[in-house]
Amino acid sequence: MIAYPRTALADELVHQLQGKTAFGDAQNGLFLAAPRRTGKTTFLRGDLCPALEKAGVVVVYVDLWADATRDPGVLIADAIGRALQPHLGVIARAAKKTGLNKVSLAGWLDVDTSRIGKLDGLTLVDALRALHETAGKPVALVIDEAQHALTSEAGEAAMTALKSARDQLNRPGLVNLMLVMSGSDRDKLLRLVNTNGSPFYGSQIKTMPALGQDFMAHIVQLIEAQRPELAPVDQATLQAAFEGFGSRPQFFMEALGQVLSPLAALTGRFEPAMLQAAAQRQQDDEGQMESDYLGLKPLEQAVLWRMLEQGPRFRPYDAEALRFYREKTGRDKAVTPQQAQNALESLRQRMPALVWKSARGEYAVEDAAMHRWYETRAAAGTWPPLSRQGNLLPDTE
Repeated sequence: MIAYPRTALADELVHQLQGKTAFGDAQNGLFLAAPRRTGKTTFLRGDLCPALEKAGVVVVYVDLWADATRDPGVLIADAIGRALQPHLGVIARAAKKTGLNKVSLAGWLDVDTSRIGKLDGLTLVDALRALHETAGKPVALVIDEAQHALTSEAGEAAMTALKSARDQLNRPGLVNLMLVMSGSDRDKLLRLVNTNGSPFYGSQIKTMPALGQDFMAHIVQLIEAQRPELAPVDQATLQAAFEGFGSRPQFFMEALGQVLSPLAALTGRFEPAMLQAAAQRQQDDEGQMESDYLGLKPLEQAVLWRMLEQGPRFRPYDAEALRFYREKTGRDKAVTPQQAQNALESLRQRMPALVWKSARGEYAVEDAAMHRWYETRAAAGTWPPLSRQGNLLPDTE
């Protein structure tokens, strides 16, 4: 995978996080949404974090999808603890030289970074304050796939603690704690900001810009440098192919490598082959979603259909939803809330999971791409997908 720095975007976001722009609210938290595999994590780790460090900020990065077996709240606490540990070592060595047996840190004694966030350890607020004070620099906490924090009580508590830390460490004209939250699903990320009970109520979700013409110009330059015989490359066609891949650089570059390979035995220009590859990728993605949908039981199909149709308005057990399930499954008897819940749990337990659930019992489609697939088919009048046996069969369960 080639490296494509997005330095200008990173520098602008650092300015916003520091509160140096006349308008905007990034100093109170920057919330970035971008579809999966469009370069969000690469940008955070390869561009934004280094730009923050260059600006004299201590950066703590944590990916809440890095280990799905661990609680998101624990992952956040551990990341802060790892960042704090080397700074505590400096304090401890200084204390030892002066004959002190315990580390004194702004009023706290015996800091154990492995206990951060636990009942007998530092709170997240105190740990972030300790990191700021020992480093003598502002701190930026970058949380990738932040919506995953909402899947556990500890994760929700961590988000509330981070809001408290922001309020305690920052004041007008001085930003000591910067919070960056990213997510691959805008609807899920919105749950952090859109209600009175949300930890960051009032903040705005920003859509991260997709890689555009400048990225494609960079690719074209590389191709023409390595394969002069292909110049001039049709940049517009490659841009259309990239968009056909959903602006996902990994899939685009894989296809580009294949069509430019000497083993491809390609005749004619390679640009049309990229368009064909993009169309095939889209067909494969949609075919997989259709296969997943048709492999469900009738009630599971009906519940997923309702989720796709309603989006963030989805309420699984209200009278209208239960009536919808009965209508789409062709049942003689009403669908009960328990039966709907069983279907939701089955959708959650599939590998990969089709449904996401928050600690508060809110449900959403796991992969936001399914919404785009549904909307496209509904607009074309080809929803629902039909199996060889027809649409949803009567369900007598």
